[in-house]
Parts: sequence; structure tokens; C-alpha cells
Amino acid sequence: MAGLEFFGWAVVEGGVQAFGQADALEQLGCGSENGTWRNFYLMGALKLRHGSVGTPTFMVAPDLLAVLPLDQLCDALAIRVDGPRSWDADITVRWKLSDGEPLTLRLRSGVLSHAMGTGRAAGAPDVEICLTVAEVRAVLLGVVAPADLAARPGVESTWDVGKLTELLGHLSDPDPHFAIVTP
Repeated sequence: MAGLEFFGWAVVEGGVQAFGQADALEQLGCGSENGTWRNFYLMGALKLRHGSVGTPTFMVAPDLLAVLPLDQLCDALAIRVDGPRSWDADITVRWKLSDGEPLTLRLRSGVLSHAMGTGRAAGAPDVEICLTVAEVRAVLLGVVAPADLAARPGVESTWDVGKLTELLGHLSDPDPHFAIVTP
């Protein structure tokens, strides 16, 4: 959208409405040979003229998340962190996997990062839980509540359920009506 901000905004009865910018986006979209940019420009023009159109699909499809490798699943969760609300949080959870290498999740300064293995990047955990990859997926995807982990057979931990619950509590659902073009 760089370069289009000079078209300005006008306050009207229904809220904020762009004038000129929708026409400029439409012209850029019609002239674009690249499908990604064409979609970006034309969708921007549509949103400026008619408001938010929502999202026609799920933002986070459960069947897609269920088949992602653990590191990609952690990346998908990292974009759901509510940064301002979790700015002061410093929580480290290590998952010792019976069928894989350890996975460490760390939420610090509003950023969720992960490390595979037990190297220096993994750090010292606040919570350590021994379970299977399938059980980790179930917890991270919200199928199993952290409080229910202790009752599951084969799950061992040196942990406080509150730390894991607190970490997962800093994740938020994405807003499908997020305004991309308007301020």
C-alpha cells in the first residue's frame, strides 16, 4: 500500500471511506500480471468499496494442523500469540517425547519460539512433561486440556499445570474481519 496513502481518507456517516484509493487499487490490479499482486489490489479495492468480506474458509483448519510437523505446528501457534497481553510473560515448557527428540516452547516478551533437542537454545524449562507426539499435538490443538494430562497413562511430569495453562492462555484466535486496507 506504500505510495497510495496520499489519496487520503474522508469521514462519512457510515465511518471512514477512502476516496480515490479504491480506483487506484483497481487499476493496479487490472494491470498486474502477477496473480498474487492482482488479488491483493483487487481485494483492497473491494474492501474499500463494500467493507470487510470476511474469510470464506477457516483461518486455522484443524485437519491441516494435525498433519504439520511439530516445528511447523509451533510456528502456526506462534502467530496466534497476543503480543501486548503476553509482553511480561516468561514461560518455558519442555515436551520430552517418548517417540522423538525433545521440544521446548518459550514465550518471552510477547514472542513464542521453539527449539528441538536439548541444546543451549532450548534453555531451562519451568515445566517438563514426558509424553508422545500425538499427545503433544492434542494439547497444542486444544483437544486435551492441560489439566487432563496428569490423568493420562504414561504421562510423567515435573510441572505445575498452571504454567502450561498460562502459556496456552496467551494464544488468541485470529480475527477474520481484520481490516487490511483501512486504518
